[in-house]
Amino acid sequence: MNWLNLEHLLLDPRPDRLLCPQPALSHAQFCAQALSAAAGLQARGVQRLAVHLDDAGDLAIALFAAWRAGVSVLLPSDLQDQTRERWNPQVDLWLSEQPGDARLADLLQAPLAPAALDLDACQLSLCTSGSSGEPKRIDKRLRQLDNEVRGLERLWGAGLGDACIIGSVAAQHIYGLLFRVLWPLCAGRPWVRRQLPFPEDLQRASAEHRAFAWVASPALLKRMGDNLDWPALGAVRRVFSSGGTLPEEAAASLQQRLGQWPTEIFGSSETGGIAWRQGQPLWQAFEGVQLSQDSDGALQVRSSYLPAGHVEPTADAARFEADGRFALLGRLDRIVKLEEKRIALPALEQALAGHPFVSEARLGVVQERRASLGALVVLSDSGLHALRNHGRRALTETLRQHLGGHCEPLALPRRWRLLLQLPLNAQGKLPQAHVEALLAAPRGKGPEVLGQQTLDDTLHLALQVPPDLAYFTGHFPKVPVLPGVVQVDWAMQLGQRLLALPPRFAGMEVLKFQQLVRPGDRLNLTLRFDAVRGKLYFAYHNQEQAPCSSGRLLLEHDHA
Repeated sequence: MNWLNLEHLLLDPRPDRLLCPQPALSHAQFCAQALSAAAGLQARGVQRLAVHLDDAGDLAIALFAAWRAGVSVLLPSDLQDQTRERWNPQVDLWLSEQPGDARLADLLQAPLAPAALDLDACQLSLCTSGSSGEPKRIDKRLRQLDNEVRGLERLWGAGLGDACIIGSVAAQHIYGLLFRVLWPLCAGRPWVRRQLPFPEDLQRASAEHRAFAWVASPALLKRMGDNLDWPALGAVRRVFSSGGTLPEEAAASLQQRLGQWPTEIFGSSETGGIAWRQGQPLWQAFEGVQLSQDSDGALQVRSSYLPAGHVEPTADAARFEADGRFALLGRLDRIVKLEEKRIALPALEQALAGHPFVSEARLGVVQERRASLGALVVLSDSGLHALRNHGRRALTETLRQHLGGHCEPLALPRRWRLLLQLPLNAQGKLPQAHVEALLAAPRGKGPEVLGQQTLDDTLHLALQVPPDLAYFTGHFPKVPVLPGVVQVDWAMQLGQRLLALPPRFAGMEVLKFQQLVRPGDRLNLTLRFDAVRGKLYFAYHNQEQAPCSSGRLLLEHDHA
């Protein structure tokens, strides 16, 4: 490949070097827009810029514009009110697609002259939630990022060739930023601008390119099922995964379907990349990464991805082999005390995940009159089958009995939340504070909305029925079934939220209930409102397109 160093990317515009397809962005266009936006930042006197852009092409332009203008950059994890309030004192200007913020087009002026960037002066700050959920700012120099992308190219560049980089992860965070933006930008590989969080989107994007590679997360790779065109996807040159451990069964499934093991990356925003593995249990440190352990067995990292001479501590316990490879043994910062007894949550999670009903588990402390443990459990296919055919109580009692062989009664979870997947944040993490908030919250009463579109005058909604829905309790204890009245209520609530409906319920007509709706079912709900007659038409169908229920809801305005 025709490599360009990070510091030289604004020097020699190349019109024939394609960076992003659809809409197309050439290297020459990238340089022109970055230098024009740099002029706009200087004209405004901006010194500290916060950037949150979903388009990875625009993000690259904004970053290099800021660095050319001598502006430090903050990449916030999201644009929530509390996030903005936290970082506002450290930011002069917010650049995003959100109303009220500056847009990239607003900055464009007569361009600054091309210039090499100073790797030690250019600054980037990343935001991470950390294991506790407390936001954390991590400062980087461009030299650290440059060292990392060079190392990635030495390791995997030849095999990737001219593959288009397609990502399911956000470029706002270190993994997506390096693998989806900075590395392909230097190597001259095109990349897809938008994050593609669903397997079907990844498949569609892959079909548009002769050669492609994926920058993905375990959350996506675990959901890649039989409905995809696996023979066509087998052309993928490499599958990267980071943000958490990919379960062995998911990795093995990908190997069987694609003919290659996914390449897992272990690291953090603080450390950068630490190690990688492909189809084996042990991790191999990246070139130039030096690992040691403290007295508790936690990894310590020294590398060119960190400030010179700095040793970054982690909370990851490890066991080293004679050849320098290592196994991860869990997080040392997830040890809790119950009645003065120390309980290692990772060990219990591993034991719980050893049961056939469980794909993944996360444990946390539930603070009530007496502190106890609670469990978030991602059900396997057999676990969901057991729930549907024997009920919640029988399933949780089975899991308690299984876990009883690994711990004393004090450590057995007293509260359970049954899930189809862990609710990871944008960084692919599940902070412990979020685990405990989910355990403290009551069981949900609404469906998960997976997608929506309007065709003609009809709203189409893709829904997932949560396996642990509160309405399943008592209806029925051993064979949970979604009550018909709840289906009607969901249609009404979703209609009021998404359509302009009169507020007053006045009756129902022609209700039909034809198929049972069970935990974990996927449903298609259609809603159509006849404003003349004041009637909301609804119909649920299951994945096989069989009708589940339908009817009409009569609605009136308050003054009627």
